Amino acid sequence: EVPDPRLKTVSEPVTVFDDELKTLVQDMFDTMYDAPGIGLAAIQVGVPKRVLVIDLQEPAPHEHEDGEHCDHDHGVINDPRVFINPEILDPSEDLNVYQEGCLSVPDQYADVERPATITARWQDVEGKQYEEQIDGMLATCLQHEMDHLEGILFIDHLSRLKRQMVLKKLAKLRKEHGSRPKSRLNSHIVLLALRLSKCTCRLELSFDRLRTNGGSLMHRSESALPD
Repeated sequence: EVPDPRLKTVSEPVTVFDDELKTLVQDMFDTMYDAPGIGLAAIQVGVPKRVLVIDLQEPAPHEHEDGEHCDHDHGVINDPRVFINPEILDPSEDLNVYQEGCLSVPDQYADVERPATITARWQDVEGKQYEEQIDGMLATCLQHEMDHLEGILFIDHLSRLKRQMVLKKLAKLRKEHGSRPKSRLNSHIVLLALRLSKCTCRLELSFDRLRTNGGSLMHRSESALPD
């Protein structure tokens, strides 16, 4: 969380597409869903790699006579997406404004203006490349998460005055809570580090055996676009 200096890190491209990368991606999804959020960058869990996970979790349709005015919980539609080494090729001149938030700036929200439509290029966990024109909330969310890869937070898009106001509110919340607002993200960073450490140890052990035988967070809310 802010002001952790790791959040200002420029993440490195992914060059190896292996089981360790798949483990990282799965753990990022687990962390994002549990937070809860709709997007997460690897650097938010302490891994400076150009890896993003996103699931907008749009509300499920109300297919009955009461429509959206019913009082039943219809759940959400999950559409998990992974973006590795993402690039923006052609941002539109038209802009959209969404109220954004971030798991790394807990409980704080502000309006941010971004290109309404983008052409994006990225890879999946197998290294396969994709290119797609993206608009709406997904375009905004992807741009928000890609900012993390450059060490940029959504509050860096605000005026100096607004940014200071957000940081003061955050400091006040931390004081009221004794240290920092309640967030599961920090505990998940520890768990993720342990899992990756175990994975690395297993890989190193496998290599040793080969040599021996002769033979590698936008919080989810109805009114805000969180990460």
